[in-house]
Amino acid sequence: MQIDVKSAQVLEVYQMLVGLVAPRPIAWVSTISKDGSLNLAPFSFFNLFGANPPVVVFSPTLKRDGGKKDTLLNIEQTKEFVINAATEPDAEAINQSSSMLPYGESEVSLIGRDIEPSLRVKPPRLAKIPFALECQLLQVIPVGNGPIAANLVIGEIVMIHIDDEILGADGQPDPRKLRSIARMGGENWCRTQDLFQLTRPK
Repeated sequence: MQIDVKSAQVLEVYQMLVGLVAPRPIAWVSTISKDGSLNLAPFSFFNLFGANPPVVVFSPTLKRDGGKKDTLLNIEQTKEFVINAATEPDAEAINQSSSMLPYGESEVSLIGRDIEPSLRVKPPRLAKIPFALECQLLQVIPVGNGPIAANLVIGEIVMIHIDDEILGADGQPDPRKLRSIARMGGENWCRTQDLFQLTRPK
């Protein structure tokens, strides 16, 4: 099978790629609007891209009607966001928080979760989660136009919150305790519990 991207339908390309480029970690992003409305949404176009300074990138793509998602609108207004841990115990809540609510209506209320203040940014973080990353916006790079076009949100991590319960004896995050989840294609998700180790070559 081959797909010529230029002649294919956008949705066909999208569905094929999210099935091929997997698993994809999930950024569970909390933001606020300039009037203080809280938003929470998951994004699987996400990863860590550096450590000096620590930088994350995620992409709230344009909606099927070509409009901007609430998360992007809020970040453009306030220049701040929080990435909350996406782990197996919260899988259903993460999924529910992807609901298309009217702008200004909070997904946090929908899933019945508590929040707590962040220390360096205005958007709050979810309470009782394994970790949270407070971020300040460095840049938004729009790529393309129309439905599912990318908006690369580049953020600098300015504060890291870690629950000591997920740390191993070496003081580092233990993936078996963290229980991260990730997105595959379609409605498929995966757990990160089937681990193996390889020593990097010198």
